[in-house]
Amino acid sequence: MNDEALPLRSPGPSLLNGEAPAPMPATRGFNFGMLWEIVRTGLVELWAHKVRSVLTLTLLMLGVFALVVMTSVLDGVMDKVSTGFAGMSWDGTVRIAPKTAETSEERKRFDMSPGLRYEDLSRITTPNPKILAYLPRAQKNVPVRVQGDTERIFVSGVTPDYAQWMNRPISLGRGLTEDDQRRRSTVAVVGATLASKLFGGGDPVGRDLVVEGVPFRIIGVQAPGQIFNDENYFDANGILIPLETYMDRMDATHKLSQVTVKLRRQEDMGGVSAALLGRVRQAHHGIEDVEVVDLDAESAKSYQNFLEQMRGWKIVLLSLAGTVLLVGGVGVLSVMLISFSDRRFEIGLRKALGASDHEIFIQFLLEAVVLAAIGALLGTLGGGLLCQALSANFPYGLVVNPLGLLTAWVVALTLAVIFGLYPAFRAMRLSPMEAMR
Repeated sequence: MNDEALPLRSPGPSLLNGEAPAPMPATRGFNFGMLWEIVRTGLVELWAHKVRSVLTLTLLMLGVFALVVMTSVLDGVMDKVSTGFAGMSWDGTVRIAPKTAETSEERKRFDMSPGLRYEDLSRITTPNPKILAYLPRAQKNVPVRVQGDTERIFVSGVTPDYAQWMNRPISLGRGLTEDDQRRRSTVAVVGATLASKLFGGGDPVGRDLVVEGVPFRIIGVQAPGQIFNDENYFDANGILIPLETYMDRMDATHKLSQVTVKLRRQEDMGGVSAALLGRVRQAHHGIEDVEVVDLDAESAKSYQNFLEQMRGWKIVLLSLAGTVLLVGGVGVLSVMLISFSDRRFEIGLRKALGASDHEIFIQFLLEAVVLAAIGALLGTLGGGLLCQALSANFPYGLVVNPLGLLTAWVVALTLAVIFGLYPAFRAMRLSPMEAMR
């Protein structure tokens, strides 16, 4: 780099007359012209050593890029998972399900009970002011024939209000109705995943599929949703039919998989659970072969486990991004040391013409900051473009996390200052005689 790249202080009259230069007062700040000159000098240095500068900027850019993208994606994942947990509709919900026998003695006792059956509903679903809805469910995995092909799917018998209480909106056609239930109609609502698999992008409403020899008319398709539990998976990959139709056509034993109970208040959980167990015990000859599960508590436990895993991933990913930025900071140190070696004569000349140590120090430090700012800017632009490209995969879109962006810039610029201190000190302490020798 030539000497004209840096602002030179004009020699005073004493130097023109052959006398020693009068000492110049040290300035404690820079005007905008000086600041722009330093920025321009930094850019010239980058352009003069392209390969070295590209390597350094790449490391800084990747570090900022990683921090921006990871913090934004982690926010998006948190939103997506939180939406999925909310979509399970397990608030104030308990489930009555068959209990698994753990000992041979228990197995013998359970064999004396008819198990959880459709006939138990008249006793279980007795009106209770503390209960909003009873949602019985029966299910089996069977082969179905559609368009000449055979596919194994989940067939679930449910009541018409199942979709409302369990958050299963309809995207095409209609859902099950009380008329379908009363008439025991052979109609079905198809899950979004199954509809896409069987019919591609076509509209399946009005078509038939044959389940164990019984043709079912498709009346609706569920809206796509996030899958966070077994029921979500079964519904997305199967069909829902009226419970009465299921009992008549699909299962002569009338077995129920479960009965979900929606409560008015979470505080009533204990009393309602005990009452439900008592009703089932009476129907099963005093044998307690079912269990009541607090789904809200299970959901909270699963969500807490998810948060702990996210914290672990966040530490790992941010550590990786921090390591890349640290290496980028070392690159800044290397660039500034080489710049110092290449410009020793220039530094000495500036000092001989009256530049203060403070000005030299600030110039080198600002050049390191300019280098880091360019890398951070490129990383920010790249991270923002990637977040925009991934936005469609998240329920609320994917926006750049302001905190992550601020952290990335602060870390990058702080590292530039830290690693730029040593070259700046060396340049500041360099004597004019030694530099121009």
